[in-house]
Amino acid sequence: MNRFIVVALTVVAPVASPAQEAPQAQKETAEEFEAKLGYQTGTVSIKNGLATIRLPNTFRFIGPEGSRRLLTEAWGNPKETAEGVLGMLIPSGVSPMSDEGWGIIITYDEDGYVEDKGAATINYDKLLKQLQDETREANPEREKQGFAPISVIGWAEPPSYDSVAHKLFWAKELAFGEDSSHTLNYNIRILGRRGVLVLNAVAGIHQLSAVHNEARSVLAAVEFNEGHQYSDYLPGKDKAATYGIVGLIAGAAAAKAGFFKVLWVAILGLKKVILVGLVAAGAAMKRFFGNKKAPEEPSASSST
Repeated sequence: MNRFIVVALTVVAPVASPAQEAPQAQKETAEEFEAKLGYQTGTVSIKNGLATIRLPNTFRFIGPEGSRRLLTEAWGNPKETAEGVLGMLIPSGVSPMSDEGWGIIITYDEDGYVEDKGAATINYDKLLKQLQDETREANPEREKQGFAPISVIGWAEPPSYDSVAHKLFWAKELAFGEDSSHTLNYNIRILGRRGVLVLNAVAGIHQLSAVHNEARSVLAAVEFNEGHQYSDYLPGKDKAATYGIVGLIAGAAAAKAGFFKVLWVAILGLKKVILVGLVAAGAAMKRFFGNKKAPEEPSASSST
């Protein structure tokens, strides 16, 4: 079963097994390694008081150091994997060392205040078609560089935005090359005064229902602290992001880093890693992110 952690859209590249990449983890049993990850429960603070997570009993929290060890030593990813990771949420009933293990990686994009005006009228069917077309157009370039082509099969769950809580979630179904096992890319974004908390959970497509149920509890559990909340934004004083809700879904934060920017994240339970980068071709880059102003938000009735 293929279960990926994906930021924006991804290309896949096989590497050595976690055991080959992680000699330290090899010296310990899985149980011994997991016991040293530093699980926390209850209420935890992240990024020096930026936000608070009131953990439901279905999740445990691992801080930056434990997340680094899990991503690099156990799952065999390069050190770049853990750069910027504020922590991870691990389901209480599943070991991250098992084949069924999965997790939610937490990062923070401090790109500024994301304007949510017009979110209710975004045409998500149109946005999906754009993502599918641009991914398809970029595939020849990916294949030229030795990477498998990617197909955006569709929304596993269409985008939904809570304009009161300023929280957004969506899920995409992706296919890599000829692999018959599709990937579920589940995304949560929490908007704040100066940026966005990014939570990415990925599993097999057959796990959509379970991940969806757990993701709902995570949505309710994570909040920016006072002074960092969306309502604390000071127009004209605080920085505003150059993209809106569409930019979050399409991957504006990845785009600012450039075409095929090398970032790394883990694949759960596989002897691979995935190379994360923007998969849009030049035209798509210009359409979504080339201007200084926020990217165009497709109008018409929302398909959510």
